[in-house]
Amino acid sequence: MATVEKMPMLQEGHDRLNADLKRLKAERPTIVDAIEEARAHGDLSENAEYHAAKERQGQIEASISDIEDKLSRAQIIDPTELSGDKVVFGATVTLLDEDDKPIKYQIVGQTEADAKGGRISYNSPLGRALIGRRLEDEVEVTVPSGDRYYVVSKIEFI
Repeated sequence: MATVEKMPMLQEGHDRLNADLKRLKAERPTIVDAIEEARAHGDLSENAEYHAAKERQGQIEASISDIEDKLSRAQIIDPTELSGDKVVFGATVTLLDEDDKPIKYQIVGQTEADAKGGRISYNSPLGRALIGRRLEDEVEVTVPSGDRYYVVSKIEFI
C-alpha cells in the first residue's frame, strides 16, 4: 500500500493555499458561462474563444486538483512551539557568508519558498544542507554559481 507523504507547511502557507483554492472555485462559473457563450457562436472547430475558455477551464481544474492534494497532505507546523539547538523545518537561521555578512532565512515548505523574502524550501540545496546543523557548524552548498560556504551563527524559532 502506498504511503501518503506529508507536506510540511506553516499556517500562513496553508491559509494562502486555501485562499487560492477559494478564488479558483469562484472562477469556475465564469468559465462555464464563457464556454456556453462561445458555443452559441456556432462552429466550434474554428472558434478561438471556445478553445481559449476550454483551455482555461482545464488549467483551473488542474490547479484546483493540485491545491486540494497539497491541502490534504498538509502538516501544519508552528515554529513558535519548536525549540532546540538544531536547524529544523520552521527555524529561522542566521548565516555568515565568506565575508562575514549575515544572511537570514526561514526554512519553509515548497509552496511558501521566496528566497528574496528570506524563506527557503527545506528541499532546496541550501535548505537540505542546513537541516540538522547546529550553531557554529560550517555549511557548504553547491549552487549554479559555484560552491558557497556559510557558518550557522543563530537559530531562532519565531
